Amino acid sequence: MIKVNSKLCAICKGRKLLCGRPVCPILERFRAVKEVTPLLKRSEIFGSSPPSIFVGEYGYPKVRIGPLIPPIEGDTIYLDNPLSWENISIRDIIKFRSLLVLGQLKTHVDLRRSTKLVEAIQELAMAKKPVDTEMFLKNRPVLKIVPSEFAPPLGPRGELKKFEITENPSVPRKVEEIVGDEIKAREAIITLYEAGFDEYYIIRLLSAGLLGVKPKLVPTRWSITAVQDTIGNYLRRKVLNFDVIDNYEVYNYEFLGNRYIILLIPRRYSFELLEVWLRGSIFGSDEPSVIHDYEDFRGIKGYANETSGAYYAARLSVLEHLMKRKKQASAIVFREVTPAYYAPVGVWQIRIGVKKALEKSPEKFESLTEALNKIRGILYHPLNKYIERSWLLRQLSQRQITSFLGVSR
Repeated sequence: MIKVNSKLCAICKGRKLLCGRPVCPILERFRAVKEVTPLLKRSEIFGSSPPSIFVGEYGYPKVRIGPLIPPIEGDTIYLDNPLSWENISIRDIIKFRSLLVLGQLKTHVDLRRSTKLVEAIQELAMAKKPVDTEMFLKNRPVLKIVPSEFAPPLGPRGELKKFEITENPSVPRKVEEIVGDEIKAREAIITLYEAGFDEYYIIRLLSAGLLGVKPKLVPTRWSITAVQDTIGNYLRRKVLNFDVIDNYEVYNYEFLGNRYIILLIPRRYSFELLEVWLRGSIFGSDEPSVIHDYEDFRGIKGYANETSGAYYAARLSVLEHLMKRKKQASAIVFREVTPAYYAPVGVWQIRIGVKKALEKSPEKFESLTEALNKIRGILYHPLNKYIERSWLLRQLSQRQITSFLGVSR
Protein backbone atom coordinates (compact mmCIF):
# COMPACT_ATOMS: atom_id res chain seq x y z
CA MET A 1 0.00 0.00 0.00
CA ILE A 2 1.17 3.57 -0.58
CA LYS A 3 1.61 4.64 3.02
CA VAL A 4 -0.56 7.52 4.14
CA ASN A 5 0.34 9.04 7.49
CA SER A 6 0.04 12.33 9.31
CA LYS A 7 3.49 13.51 8.17
CA LEU A 8 2.74 12.78 4.51
CA CYS A 9 -0.65 14.50 4.73
CA ALA A 10 0.92 17.52 6.47
CA ILE A 11 3.42 17.94 3.64
CA CYS A 12 0.85 17.33 0.89
CA LYS A 13 -2.16 19.25 2.26
CA GLY A 14 -4.18 17.72 -0.57
CA ARG A 15 -2.33 19.71 -3.24
CA LYS A 16 0.42 17.35 -4.39
CA LEU A 17 -1.50 14.06 -3.97
CA LEU A 18 1.59 12.32 -2.58
CA CYS A 19 -0.52 9.27 -1.73
CA GLY A 20 -1.00 8.59 -5.44
CA ARG A 21 -4.76 9.05 -5.48
CA PRO A 22 -6.38 11.31 -8.11
CA VAL A 23 -8.12 13.40 -5.41
CA CYS A 24 -7.66 13.86 -1.68
CA PRO A 25 -10.37 11.89 0.15
CA ILE A 26 -9.98 14.05 3.27
CA LEU A 27 -10.55 17.28 1.34
CA GLU A 28 -13.45 15.78 -0.58
CA ARG A 29 -15.28 14.99 2.66
CA PHE A 30 -14.40 18.43 4.02
CA ARG A 31 -15.82 20.14 0.92
CA ALA A 32 -19.07 18.19 1.19
CA VAL A 33 -19.48 19.06 4.87
CA LYS A 34 -18.68 22.73 4.18
CA GLU A 35 -21.40 22.91 1.51
CA VAL A 36 -24.17 21.56 3.72
CA THR A 37 -23.15 23.18 7.04
CA PRO A 38 -25.33 26.31 6.51
CA LEU A 39 -28.37 24.04 6.16
CA LEU A 40 -27.79 22.17 9.41
CA LYS A 41 -27.67 24.81 12.12
CA ARG A 42 -30.77 23.64 13.97
CA SER A 43 -31.83 20.55 15.86
CA GLU A 44 -35.20 20.65 14.07
CA ILE A 45 -35.11 19.21 10.54
CA PHE A 46 -38.04 19.60 8.17
CA GLY A 47 -37.83 18.25 4.65
CA SER A 48 -38.86 15.61 2.14
CA SER A 49 -37.38 12.20 2.94
CA PRO A 50 -36.46 10.39 -0.36
CA PRO A 51 -37.85 8.19 1.54
CA SER A 52 -34.97 6.60 3.41
CA ILE A 53 -34.18 4.84 6.70
CA PHE A 54 -31.11 3.25 8.25
CA VAL A 55 -30.69 0.30 10.63
CA GLY A 56 -27.23 -0.30 12.07
CA GLU A 57 -25.70 -3.66 13.01
CA TYR A 58 -23.46 -2.72 15.93
CA GLY A 59 -24.73 -3.89 19.29
CA TYR A 60 -27.19 -6.35 17.75
CA PRO A 61 -29.89 -7.22 18.90
CA LYS A 62 -30.04 -3.63 20.19
CA VAL A 63 -29.44 -1.49 17.12
CA ARG A 64 -29.58 2.09 15.88
CA ILE A 65 -32.55 2.91 13.69
CA GLY A 66 -33.76 6.15 12.26
CA PRO A 67 -35.11 8.16 9.33
CA LEU A 68 -32.88 9.99 6.86
CA ILE A 69 -34.21 13.50 6.21
CA PRO A 70 -32.69 16.36 4.19
CA PRO A 71 -33.32 20.01 5.18
CA ILE A 72 -34.91 20.58 1.76
CA GLU A 73 -38.35 19.92 0.26
CA GLY A 74 -39.59 18.58 -3.04
CA ASP A 75 -38.39 15.72 -5.21
CA THR A 76 -35.46 14.40 -3.18
CA ILE A 77 -35.54 10.81 -4.45
CA TYR A 78 -32.13 11.32 -6.13
CA LEU A 79 -30.50 11.55 -2.69
CA ASP A 80 -31.09 7.85 -1.99
CA ASN A 81 -31.77 6.18 -5.31
CA PRO A 82 -28.86 4.15 -6.77
CA LEU A 83 -30.96 3.49 -9.87
CA SER A 84 -30.40 7.13 -10.84
CA TRP A 85 -26.68 7.20 -10.05
CA GLU A 86 -25.32 5.76 -13.29
CA ASN A 87 -23.79 9.04 -14.47
CA ILE A 88 -22.58 10.76 -11.31
CA SER A 89 -19.24 11.04 -9.53
CA ILE A 90 -18.09 9.98 -6.08
CA ARG A 91 -18.09 13.68 -5.17
CA ASP A 92 -21.79 13.89 -6.11
CA ILE A 93 -22.60 10.88 -3.94
CA ILE A 94 -20.77 12.33 -0.94
CA LYS A 95 -22.66 15.60 -1.42
CA PHE A 96 -26.04 13.84 -1.72
CA ARG A 97 -25.45 11.76 1.39
CA SER A 98 -24.20 14.79 3.33
CA LEU A 99 -27.65 16.31 2.94
CA LEU A 100 -29.39 13.36 4.58
CA VAL A 101 -29.57 13.76 8.36
CA LEU A 102 -29.94 10.55 10.34
CA GLY A 103 -32.04 10.85 13.48
CA GLN A 104 -31.12 7.72 15.41
CA LEU A 105 -32.39 5.88 18.44
CA LYS A 106 -31.47 2.60 20.10
CA THR A 107 -34.07 -0.15 20.02
CA HIS A 108 -34.38 -3.91 20.14
CA VAL A 109 -34.84 -5.72 16.82
CA ASP A 110 -37.79 -7.62 18.31
CA LEU A 111 -40.79 -5.60 17.14
CA ARG A 112 -42.90 -6.81 20.03
CA ARG A 113 -41.00 -4.13 21.94
CA SER A 114 -41.79 -1.55 19.29
CA THR A 115 -42.47 2.11 20.08
CA LYS A 116 -44.45 4.80 18.27
CA LEU A 117 -41.21 6.22 16.92
CA VAL A 118 -40.28 2.87 15.37
CA GLU A 119 -43.78 2.52 13.92
CA ALA A 120 -43.47 5.96 12.31
CA ILE A 121 -40.13 4.94 10.79
CA GLN A 122 -41.77 1.78 9.41
CA GLU A 123 -44.50 3.90 7.86
CA LEU A 124 -41.83 6.01 6.17
CA ALA A 125 -40.10 2.86 4.86
CA MET A 126 -43.28 1.82 3.04
CA ALA A 127 -43.54 5.09 1.11
CA LYS A 128 -42.74 4.84 -2.59
CA LYS A 129 -42.27 8.58 -3.20
CA PRO A 130 -40.67 11.45 -1.25
CA VAL A 131 -42.74 12.40 1.76
CA ASP A 132 -42.69 15.51 3.95
CA THR A 133 -41.34 14.78 7.40
CA GLU A 134 -40.20 16.57 10.52
CA MET A 135 -37.86 15.44 13.23
CA PHE A 136 -36.45 16.93 16.39
CA LEU A 137 -33.00 15.96 17.60
CA LYS A 138 -31.73 16.35 21.14
CA ASN A 139 -28.82 18.42 19.77
CA ARG A 140 -27.64 19.83 16.47
CA PRO A 141 -26.55 17.07 14.08
CA VAL A 142 -22.90 16.04 14.09
CA LEU A 143 -21.34 16.62 10.68
CA LYS A 144 -19.24 13.74 9.42
CA ILE A 145 -19.20 11.37 6.46
CA VAL A 146 -18.93 7.64 7.11
CA PRO A 147 -18.25 5.65 3.91
CA SER A 148 -19.28 2.01 3.60
CA GLU A 149 -18.38 -0.79 1.20
CA PHE A 150 -21.96 -2.12 1.59
CA ALA A 151 -24.42 0.80 1.79
CA PRO A 152 -24.19 4.39 0.51
CA PRO A 153 -22.24 6.68 2.89
CA LEU A 154 -23.88 8.07 6.00
CA GLY A 155 -23.75 11.80 6.67
CA PRO A 156 -24.80 13.99 9.61
CA ARG A 157 -26.57 12.36 12.53
CA GLY A 158 -28.04 13.11 15.93
CA GLU A 159 -30.07 11.49 18.67
CA LEU A 160 -33.75 11.32 17.71
CA LYS A 161 -36.21 12.98 20.05
CA LYS A 162 -39.36 13.20 17.93
CA PHE A 163 -40.33 12.20 14.40
CA GLU A 164 -43.50 12.79 12.38
CA ILE A 165 -44.69 12.24 8.83
CA THR A 166 -46.58 15.40 7.94
CA GLU A 167 -48.45 14.08 4.90
CA ASN A 168 -50.03 10.81 3.84
CA PRO A 169 -47.30 8.63 2.32
CA SER A 170 -47.88 6.93 -1.03
CA VAL A 171 -47.88 3.17 -0.34
CA PRO A 172 -48.54 0.72 -3.22
CA ARG A 173 -51.53 -1.56 -2.65
CA LYS A 174 -49.41 -4.63 -3.38
CA VAL A 175 -47.04 -3.67 -0.58
CA GLU A 176 -49.89 -3.18 1.88
CA GLU A 177 -51.09 -6.70 1.03
CA ILE A 178 -47.64 -8.25 1.45
CA VAL A 179 -46.91 -6.45 4.71
CA GLY A 180 -50.27 -7.45 6.13
CA ASP A 181 -49.91 -11.09 5.08
CA GLU A 182 -48.13 -13.79 7.06
CA ILE A 183 -45.75 -15.15 4.43
CA LYS A 184 -42.07 -15.95 4.69
CA ALA A 185 -39.63 -13.15 3.97
CA ARG A 186 -38.15 -15.03 0.99
CA GLU A 187 -41.57 -15.41 -0.61
CA ALA A 188 -42.37 -11.76 0.04
CA ILE A 189 -39.07 -10.63 -1.56
CA ILE A 190 -39.65 -12.70 -4.70
CA THR A 191 -43.30 -11.64 -4.98
CA LEU A 192 -42.34 -7.96 -4.82
CA TYR A 193 -39.44 -8.43 -7.26
CA GLU A 194 -41.69 -10.19 -9.78
CA ALA A 195 -44.25 -7.41 -9.35
CA GLY A 196 -41.66 -4.91 -10.57
CA PHE A 197 -40.46 -3.33 -7.33
CA ASP A 198 -36.74 -2.54 -7.36
CA GLU A 199 -34.45 -4.26 -4.88
CA TYR A 200 -33.60 -1.05 -3.00
CA TYR A 201 -37.23 -0.56 -2.04
CA ILE A 202 -37.46 -4.22 -1.00
CA ILE A 203 -34.28 -3.83 1.05
CA ARG A 204 -35.88 -0.93 2.90
CA LEU A 205 -38.99 -2.96 3.69
CA LEU A 206 -36.96 -5.90 4.98
CA SER A 207 -34.71 -3.65 7.03
CA ALA A 208 -37.72 -1.97 8.65
CA GLY A 209 -39.06 -5.33 9.82
CA LEU A 210 -42.04 -5.32 7.46
CA LEU A 211 -41.48 -8.69 5.77
CA GLY A 212 -41.76 -12.21 7.17
CA VAL A 213 -43.95 -14.26 9.48
CA LYS A 214 -42.15 -13.04 12.60
CA PRO A 215 -40.59 -9.84 11.28
CA LYS A 216 -37.67 -8.18 13.02
CA LEU A 217 -35.59 -5.15 12.27
CA VAL A 218 -32.73 -6.15 9.98
CA PRO A 219 -29.53 -4.06 9.75
CA THR A 220 -29.30 -2.28 6.40
CA ARG A 221 -26.01 -3.98 5.56
CA TRP A 222 -27.52 -7.43 6.14
CA SER A 223 -30.69 -6.56 4.24
CA ILE A 224 -28.74 -5.61 1.12
CA THR A 225 -27.02 -8.99 0.98
CA ALA A 226 -30.15 -10.93 1.98
CA VAL A 227 -32.29 -9.42 -0.78
CA GLN A 228 -29.63 -9.72 -3.49
CA ASP A 229 -28.87 -13.31 -2.44
CA THR A 230 -32.56 -14.29 -2.36
CA ILE A 231 -33.29 -12.84 -5.80
CA GLY A 232 -30.05 -14.30 -7.17
CA ASN A 233 -30.89 -17.83 -6.01
CA TYR A 234 -34.38 -17.49 -7.47
CA LEU A 235 -33.00 -16.44 -10.88
CA ARG A 236 -30.28 -19.11 -10.82
CA ARG A 237 -32.90 -21.88 -10.69
CA LYS A 238 -34.65 -20.35 -13.70
CA VAL A 239 -31.47 -19.81 -15.71
CA LEU A 240 -30.53 -23.49 -15.36
CA ASN A 241 -33.45 -24.38 -17.66
CA PHE A 242 -32.09 -22.35 -20.60
CA ASP A 243 -29.75 -23.33 -23.44
CA VAL A 244 -26.04 -22.55 -23.15
CA ILE A 245 -24.55 -19.61 -25.10
CA ASP A 246 -22.65 -20.41 -28.30
CA ASN A 247 -19.36 -18.49 -27.88
CA TYR A 248 -16.96 -17.11 -25.31
CA GLU A 249 -18.00 -13.50 -24.63
CA VAL A 250 -15.92 -10.69 -23.11
CA TYR A 251 -17.42 -7.47 -21.72
CA ASN A 252 -15.55 -4.47 -20.33
CA TYR A 253 -16.63 -1.33 -18.43
CA GLU A 254 -15.16 1.11 -15.91
CA PHE A 255 -17.32 2.85 -13.31
CA LEU A 256 -16.29 5.11 -10.41
CA GLY A 257 -12.72 3.87 -10.48
CA ASN A 258 -13.72 0.19 -10.67
CA ARG A 259 -12.85 -1.81 -13.78
CA TYR A 260 -15.18 -4.70 -14.60
CA ILE A 261 -14.34 -7.39 -17.13
CA ILE A 262 -16.87 -10.19 -17.55
CA LEU A 263 -16.13 -13.49 -19.25
CA LEU A 264 -19.12 -15.64 -20.22
CA ILE A 265 -18.20 -19.24 -21.00
CA PRO A 266 -20.38 -21.63 -23.07
CA ARG A 267 -21.03 -24.23 -20.39
CA ARG A 268 -23.51 -24.92 -17.59
CA TYR A 269 -24.08 -22.05 -15.16
CA SER A 270 -21.48 -21.33 -12.50
CA PHE A 271 -20.15 -18.03 -11.19
CA GLU A 272 -16.95 -16.60 -9.78
CA LEU A 273 -15.88 -13.14 -8.67
CA LEU A 274 -12.14 -12.40 -8.84
CA GLU A 275 -11.24 -9.12 -7.15
CA VAL A 276 -8.03 -7.10 -6.74
CA TRP A 277 -7.52 -3.84 -4.86
CA LEU A 278 -4.63 -2.34 -6.84
CA ARG A 279 -1.63 -0.56 -5.39
CA GLY A 280 -2.66 2.94 -4.31
CA SER A 281 -6.34 2.05 -3.85
CA ILE A 282 -7.86 2.48 -0.39
CA PHE A 283 -7.40 -1.18 0.60
CA GLY A 284 -4.54 -1.90 -1.77
CA SER A 285 -0.98 -3.02 -0.97
CA ASP A 286 2.46 -3.00 -2.59
CA GLU A 287 1.81 -6.57 -3.71
CA PRO A 288 -1.93 -6.82 -4.48
CA SER A 289 -3.47 -10.25 -4.15
CA VAL A 290 -6.51 -11.79 -5.81
CA ILE A 291 -9.47 -12.63 -3.61
CA HIS A 292 -12.40 -14.67 -4.85
CA ASP A 293 -15.61 -16.54 -4.13
CA TYR A 294 -17.46 -18.94 -6.40
CA GLU A 295 -20.38 -21.30 -6.88
CA ASP A 296 -21.41 -24.08 -9.23
CA PHE A 297 -24.96 -24.70 -10.48
CA ARG A 298 -26.05 -25.55 -6.92
CA GLY A 299 -25.24 -22.10 -5.55
CA ILE A 300 -22.61 -20.86 -3.12
CA LYS A 301 -21.82 -22.84 0.01
CA GLY A 302 -22.21 -20.61 3.04
CA TYR A 303 -21.28 -16.92 2.82
CA ALA A 304 -18.92 -15.20 0.37
CA ASN A 305 -16.21 -14.69 2.97
CA GLU A 306 -13.56 -13.04 0.79
CA THR A 307 -15.52 -10.71 -1.48
CA SER A 308 -18.57 -10.44 0.83
CA GLY A 309 -21.37 -8.17 -0.45
CA ALA A 310 -19.63 -7.50 -3.77
CA TYR A 311 -20.20 -11.15 -4.71
CA TYR A 312 -24.00 -11.04 -4.43
CA ALA A 313 -24.23 -7.69 -6.22
CA ALA A 314 -22.11 -8.83 -9.18
CA ARG A 315 -23.84 -12.21 -9.39
CA LEU A 316 -27.30 -10.65 -9.48
CA SER A 317 -26.39 -8.42 -12.43
CA VAL A 318 -25.01 -11.44 -14.32
CA LEU A 319 -28.10 -13.55 -13.60
CA GLU A 320 -30.46 -10.76 -14.68
CA HIS A 321 -28.51 -10.50 -17.93
CA LEU A 322 -28.78 -14.26 -18.57
CA MET A 323 -32.45 -14.23 -17.60
CA LYS A 324 -33.15 -11.45 -20.09
CA ARG A 325 -31.41 -13.43 -22.86
CA LYS A 326 -32.98 -16.74 -21.74
CA LYS A 327 -29.53 -18.29 -21.83
CA GLN A 328 -27.14 -19.85 -19.34
CA ALA A 329 -23.36 -19.70 -19.10
CA SER A 330 -20.51 -19.90 -16.64
CA ALA A 331 -19.43 -16.40 -15.69
CA ILE A 332 -16.27 -14.85 -14.28
CA VAL A 333 -16.30 -11.24 -13.15
CA PHE A 334 -12.88 -9.59 -12.83
CA ARG A 335 -13.10 -6.54 -10.56
CA GLU A 336 -10.06 -4.26 -10.35
CA VAL A 337 -10.32 -1.42 -7.83
CA THR A 338 -8.11 1.51 -8.85
CA PRO A 339 -6.88 4.55 -6.84
CA ALA A 340 -9.70 6.55 -8.48
CA TYR A 341 -12.13 4.76 -6.14
CA TYR A 342 -11.03 6.98 -3.27
CA ALA A 343 -14.08 6.51 -1.03
CA PRO A 344 -16.27 3.40 -0.68
CA VAL A 345 -19.84 4.18 -1.71
CA GLY A 346 -21.58 0.79 -1.40
CA VAL A 347 -22.15 -2.37 -3.41
CA TRP A 348 -24.74 -0.62 -5.58
CA GLN A 349 -21.85 0.61 -7.73
CA ILE A 350 -20.89 -3.03 -8.38
CA ARG A 351 -24.47 -3.79 -9.43
CA ILE A 352 -24.38 -0.88 -11.86
CA GLY A 353 -20.82 -1.47 -13.07
CA VAL A 354 -21.46 -5.12 -14.00
CA LYS A 355 -24.90 -4.29 -15.41
CA LYS A 356 -23.51 -1.52 -17.63
CA ALA A 357 -20.72 -3.79 -18.84
CA LEU A 358 -23.22 -6.46 -19.87
CA GLU A 359 -25.34 -3.92 -21.72
CA LYS A 360 -22.49 -3.33 -24.16
CA SER A 361 -21.93 -5.49 -27.24
CA PRO A 362 -19.50 -8.28 -26.33
CA GLU A 363 -16.42 -9.42 -28.19
CA LYS A 364 -16.96 -13.06 -29.13
CA PHE A 365 -14.35 -15.80 -29.41
CA GLU A 366 -14.26 -19.43 -30.47
CA SER A 367 -11.87 -20.56 -27.74
CA LEU A 368 -10.99 -19.84 -24.12
CA THR A 369 -7.42 -19.07 -25.16
CA GLU A 370 -8.56 -16.28 -27.50
CA ALA A 371 -10.87 -14.85 -24.84
CA LEU A 372 -8.13 -14.88 -22.19
CA ASN A 373 -5.71 -13.23 -24.62
CA LYS A 374 -8.19 -10.38 -25.01
CA ILE A 375 -8.71 -10.09 -21.24
CA ARG A 376 -4.95 -10.11 -20.61
CA GLY A 377 -4.64 -6.95 -22.69
CA ILE A 378 -7.30 -5.15 -20.65
CA LEU A 379 -6.37 -6.05 -17.08
CA TYR A 380 -4.07 -3.93 -14.93
CA HIS A 381 -3.12 -6.91 -12.75
CA PRO A 382 -1.26 -9.87 -14.36
CA LEU A 383 -3.64 -12.45 -15.78
CA ASN A 384 -1.61 -15.39 -14.50
CA LYS A 385 -2.27 -14.21 -10.92
CA TYR A 386 -6.01 -14.52 -11.58
CA ILE A 387 -5.63 -17.91 -13.23
CA GLU A 388 -3.62 -19.27 -10.31
CA ARG A 389 -6.42 -18.23 -7.92
CA SER A 390 -9.49 -19.02 -10.03
CA TRP A 391 -11.64 -22.01 -9.14
CA LEU A 392 -13.64 -21.88 -12.37
CA LEU A 393 -10.70 -21.69 -14.75
CA ARG A 394 -9.18 -24.71 -13.01
CA GLN A 395 -12.37 -26.62 -13.80
CA LEU A 396 -11.70 -26.12 -17.50
CA SER A 397 -9.09 -28.01 -19.49
CA GLN A 398 -5.62 -27.44 -18.08
CA ARG A 399 -4.31 -27.67 -21.63
CA GLN A 400 -6.25 -24.53 -22.52
CA ILE A 401 -4.81 -22.37 -19.75
CA THR A 402 -1.33 -23.80 -19.12
CA SER A 403 0.25 -21.33 -21.54
CA PHE A 404 -0.95 -18.42 -19.38
CA LEU A 405 0.55 -19.59 -16.09
CA GLY A 406 3.99 -18.23 -16.96
CA VAL A 407 2.76 -14.80 -18.09
CA SER A 408 4.70 -12.13 -16.19
CA ARG A 409 2.72 -9.07 -17.25
